[in-house]
Amino acid sequence: MQAVITGDIVNSTLLEAANEKKLMKVLQDVLASYKFEFYRGDSFQAYQNNASEALKTALLCRTAAVSISENEKNTLTDVRISIGIAPVKLPITKLSTAKGEAFILSGRAFDQLAKTSKRLVIVSKNQLANEGLAVLADYIDDIFERMTSKQATVIFGLLKGQTQQTVAGKLKKSKSTIHQLVNSGRWAEIEKLLLQYQNITKHLS
Repeated sequence: MQAVITGDIVNSTLLEAANEKKLMKVLQDVLASYKFEFYRGDSFQAYQNNASEALKTALLCRTAAVSISENEKNTLTDVRISIGIAPVKLPITKLSTAKGEAFILSGRAFDQLAKTSKRLVIVSKNQLANEGLAVLADYIDDIFERMTSKQATVIFGLLKGQTQQTVAGKLKKSKSTIHQLVNSGRWAEIEKLLLQYQNITKHLS
């Protein structure tokens, strides 16, 4: 199964210019391994050949956005994302003209998502799987609703495969401080949700 991610930055117009530029650079780095395109300034779409990795990509985008808010006044930036899981017609030259059910699912789900207060939706062509994916998405939204910029910075590093010790060194924080942020940022729950997502997507065909 392939996946298509459609997203946009929430509250991007409220960011200071330097932080907006920094966030765009981080998002481009996150998506660099995949085929992706930005449009309308703060919106983007990405194609991933392996659907089981799409949720991690989405969470990297979201933690990057939340972490950027640390020095902003009354602004909590986030990324609104829909993930469509289904076959895609290959080869893909431009995402704007690409075809396949994953593009249709992701686009339609994103349009509906924009009308709600939710920030994440995951859909496939399997209705039974969609019930489980909806629970996962709501659970993740609950975690991110409470996530601080400092927690997001640490979780971003862990999502990239860094150890707590490495994150502590990069942020110049003590191991105990990082450990507290890992726990308060609910990393253990995020890990379980990523595993559950991978288990669901592996059984899709």
